[in-house]
Amino acid sequence: MDELVEMVIKYILTSKHLVAFTGAGVSAESGVPTFRGSNGLWKRFKPEELATPEAFRMDPLRVWEWYKWRMKIISHAKPNPAHYALAKLEKLGILKCIITQNVDGLHQKAGSQNVIELHGSIWRVKCTRCNYKGKVEKPPEKIPPKCPKCNSLLRPDVVWFGEPLPQREWSKAVSEALKCDVMLVIGTSGVVMPAALIPRIAWENRAKIIEINPEDTPISHIAYIKVSEAAGKFFSNLINLIDKHVTSKQN
Repeated sequence: MDELVEMVIKYILTSKHLVAFTGAGVSAESGVPTFRGSNGLWKRFKPEELATPEAFRMDPLRVWEWYKWRMKIISHAKPNPAHYALAKLEKLGILKCIITQNVDGLHQKAGSQNVIELHGSIWRVKCTRCNYKGKVEKPPEKIPPKCPKCNSLLRPDVVWFGEPLPQREWSKAVSEALKCDVMLVIGTSGVVMPAALIPRIAWENRAKIIEINPEDTPISHIAYIKVSEAAGKFFSNLINLIDKHVTSKQN
């Protein structure tokens, strides 16, 4: 593992345009349930009943009850060493951006500034009728919440199954994937499309893919380096070593 860590550090520190691509696994050690895997949310819940426009039209209260439950969990979650390490790499000027599938906001909570949210944010709402969008600081007390402008139903500003990704965020993510020479792929199942195309776009453009995931994924076979370890554990060691490398160079 020591040799593997040194290799990862080498490619991080010599990269010209480092990008991170993250999935639910990066927040698992913060206590946020993942969607897939042995204990994933989709083992207990059906996506079509809770995370589709049709489900919301049929039973907005039930959908909001589920999102309120998730918001409560996320509101008590704290960033783990992986979130903080990525924020530190950005502060050092090494990491250019994070492309995330997560809606929990933990990257921003850890201090990351340049975060592309492909699947939206659980801490934003939008109106089902007018163009109103807003932020929420905590789970809504009364559900389903109503729009302050037109009194229609508000919904979570997240991408549901069957919906397209936000065009602006997708374009930015593709642009970053084409520019990067090294991509850290952290805690993603690699099966949710079209987001899962981002590492492939980078790889096809000759970027080196470094995957950090305790499980094998469809991305593993294109990874230049595969680290079979949980993100928080791996990055807690990695960032200390990077600090030493950077400090020694400055001195």
